[in-house]
Amino acid sequence: MIQSKLPEVGTTIFTIMSKMASEHQALNLSQGFPDFPVNQEIIELLNKALLDGHNQYAPMTGLPQLREAISDKISIMGGRKLNADREITITTGATEALFASISALVSPGDEVLMLEPTYDSYIPAVQLAGGIPITIPLKQPDFSIDWGLLRQKVNHKTKMLIVNTPHNPSGSTITAGDILEIKKLLQEFPKLIILSDEVYEHIIFDDLKHFSILNYPEIADRVIAVYSFGKTFHATGWRIGYVVAPHEMMIEIRKVHQYLNFSVHTPTQHALATYLKEPSNYLGLPKFYQRKRDLFLSEIKGSSFKVNKSTGTYFQLLDYSEISQEEDFQFAERLVKEFKIAAIPISVFYTDNQDDKLLRFCFAKKEETLSEAGKILRSI
Repeated sequence: MIQSKLPEVGTTIFTIMSKMASEHQALNLSQGFPDFPVNQEIIELLNKALLDGHNQYAPMTGLPQLREAISDKISIMGGRKLNADREITITTGATEALFASISALVSPGDEVLMLEPTYDSYIPAVQLAGGIPITIPLKQPDFSIDWGLLRQKVNHKTKMLIVNTPHNPSGSTITAGDILEIKKLLQEFPKLIILSDEVYEHIIFDDLKHFSILNYPEIADRVIAVYSFGKTFHATGWRIGYVVAPHEMMIEIRKVHQYLNFSVHTPTQHALATYLKEPSNYLGLPKFYQRKRDLFLSEIKGSSFKVNKSTGTYFQLLDYSEISQEEDFQFAERLVKEFKIAAIPISVFYTDNQDDKLLRFCFAKKEETLSEAGKILRSI
């Protein structure tokens, strides 16, 4: 008989809700994928790379020209100038980057702190590494970090703190004050590592600044950051991301990476290396997605849902407590079946299934999709 290493893990909520949306022909604002096309220029660059014969293995660490382009991008965004050979590795999506980093650096018995609601891949990755996940709830309604509570959880067994900004699923973002607290923690706990999930780095609104962990050279030897081209360039099916880490840590991360995937899709790396040479291809994304957020919020104006405006990601939480006191999963199911619209219940992002009557809606959609969604939500 097989003894499961992840006995509590089943089918993800994203698969469940997307399947239900398909079965009931509902608008799918649950899973975080755009329903509009990828930029034609990058499609043409990908096609050119295929036709030019770039169809064999790329180097395990990623194409040198793509890693150099990433280093330049990080510098343009206000970060440090990285050593592309030693500190950047291309991965099969951000999820692989997270898994490889945790697997390489977390040992049995190590405690890993993470903030709830938490993205669903963190806990299983820590458990498979033999680590102990320690969850700390974010403060509501703004989903800010409760540093007093977090400090109560840090001890000599704490190996890693995972932060996520902009934050999925809440749409919140960290502040300069949070960065200061991170610096203090690293000073006080010399073995602590920060793993920063920044896949929505370019999707931030209202002229707010993205406080990347890579912007601070004084803590550079203790931080890892993870990114996603799929999120950035509306191509979630391409499954390509990257991890940034100091060389000593990257040696260990690459040991895991090479036996997970060895290398990442070569033609896509060629296309991205060229596409990144034009900074406007990513610097214009905040305004692009803010227009979608603002359209979605304008379309639901007058509904019975309560809103705490998202400051980043392409997700918006809606509070339905004035509509129903049903459990969030039950209410989400009813929305699909009766109203033909799919969202994600937030309780699934908590280890204790904390239910605050919140649903997550993805607004990375065409204008007509958002208008139709608003019409439905106003009717509830």
